[in-house]
Amino acid sequence: MLKALTGALLGLSLIVIGVPADAASKEPKYVGAKKCKSCHKKELIGNQYKAWAEAKHAGAFESLASDEALKEAKEAGITTPPQEAEECLKCHATAAIVKAEELAKKPLKMTDGVQCESCHGPGSLYRKKKVMADHDKSVAAGLVIPDEEVCLKCHNDESPSWDPKKYELADGSTAGFDFDQAAEEIAHMIPEDVKGKYIEIEKKRKAEKKARGEADDDEDDE
Repeated sequence: MLKALTGALLGLSLIVIGVPADAASKEPKYVGAKKCKSCHKKELIGNQYKAWAEAKHAGAFESLASDEALKEAKEAGITTPPQEAEECLKCHATAAIVKAEELAKKPLKMTDGVQCESCHGPGSLYRKKKVMADHDKSVAAGLVIPDEEVCLKCHNDESPSWDPKKYELADGSTAGFDFDQAAEEIAHMIPEDVKGKYIEIEKKRKAEKKARGEADDDEDDE
């Protein structure tokens, strides 16, 4: 797979577009939803954390304790309780599939279910504000922009809860998964007028608060 050559080329690309050289030499690690929250809880940027916390992904692990999950597991021949079964946890809890050596510091929480990095990739190299504010830098540092292929790793007919008729398509046919509709259900986009301008807008807002004598209680993650 030409791993060595690919790694060298990736390292060069990171340096060229401005990702710190020390970041280019490291493997990305999982940091957990709490780290993502430090910036993505802000209304200015769209409060993606709130959108995630209120959607099904965040509750994926807890859902395995439901009567429906127990029924589906039994019908699929899974004898272990769903919250302990590898067949279920691999798609219901990021924490269950991340190895110790893949962690930046603290273990992930099982109760966070399918957390941010399941879809966006381990965030240790792209989570800093100065990297995340630049789309190209963040992608070069490992940020994944989820597409249908990413979703289909779990949303497929291997799931005991798979419903081949869940989504109705424009032509009247049905499908077990439709990327566009599924993405709309969990939409958590950065506002268009903030994209690429977050740092500048935030600095201006902080300066205005200071001029008015107001305390700045935002939690920053530089």
